[in-house]
Amino acid sequence: MQSENRFFDDFAKMVNGIAGTVAGAGREAEAAMRDRAKEWVGRMDFVSREEFEAVKQMAATARAEAEALKARLDKLEGAGKPAAATPKAAAKPATAKPAAKPAARKPKN
Repeated sequence: MQSENRFFDDFAKMVNGIAGTVAGAGREAEAAMRDRAKEWVGRMDFVSREEFEAVKQMAATARAEAEALKARLDKLEGAGKPAAATPKAAAKPATAKPAAKPAARKPKN
């Protein structure tokens, strides 16, 4: 049984319209906040994940090359020196003397 009163139909349409408007405003506010956050982060000079990963890979490659060159240099330097030619001073540990205490000053009266 349908009533002749259109009040409830109109009220339901109005509430549905308000809900759609509120949802649209929420999406618009979210997009605006996202844009502002991107601008703020952009001013902070942050790097993107892709740039960070690229520089991280370059650093790892450079570190590996430096270690390989160091090993090669150590090998070449080791081939040029005989093992018995190490200085005796380097083998003997140095003894440390305790530091002298500063002389106490007498106050001027």
